[in-house]
Amino acid sequence: MAEELLIPQEDYLSCGVHIGMKSKTASMKKFIYKIRDDGLSVLNLKLLNERIAIATKFLAKNKKILIVGRKTNSHKGIKKLAETIGADYILGRFMPGTLTNPNYSKFLEPDVILLTDPISDKQALKEAVDSRIPVVALCDTFNDTKNIDLVVPCNNKGRKSLGLVYWLLAKEIMKNRGEKKFTHKKEEFIEEE
Repeated sequence: MAEELLIPQEDYLSCGVHIGMKSKTASMKKFIYKIRDDGLSVLNLKLLNERIAIATKFLAKNKKILIVGRKTNSHKGIKKLAETIGADYILGRFMPGTLTNPNYSKFLEPDVILLTDPISDKQALKEAVDSRIPVVALCDTFNDTKNIDLVVPCNNKGRKSLGLVYWLLAKEIMKNRGEKKFTHKKEEFIEEE
């Protein structure tokens, strides 16, 4: 029995969510469908879709979610996702002590943290691990998945890809929470050029 995709395959493909990099880590190999002639990895759409579904079910159960993204391509999507699901977010530089120093004025104690890229968001990843906070991360083929509790394999660089993933997370989290009204268009989550 073929598993239903959360959105039409064409929507995934048109945003390039499946296009990885030429470099790949051993821990991401299981998510790679094939290597193109130009050397770029292509992520397995079925696994990507499956992981988004798992991540949204998990995130929907948590009240205090922190979304982190240093990459500017992710900022609009993160803000919109956070606003839609009622989460905290940190854009740009993640200040040391945010999760580990109770005396820091912007100290946070989330139930779970969602990272845009474990490499650029490495300070947040380190503090989440130190604080024993579960980590969900968008991982491309070049990411190491060590210390990540739930990997969502996707292109975590492109503005359209990130916008689509954040829109899909918002849509599915709201659905899993029993919220009927989700009228946002994916364009609302995509960073302007």
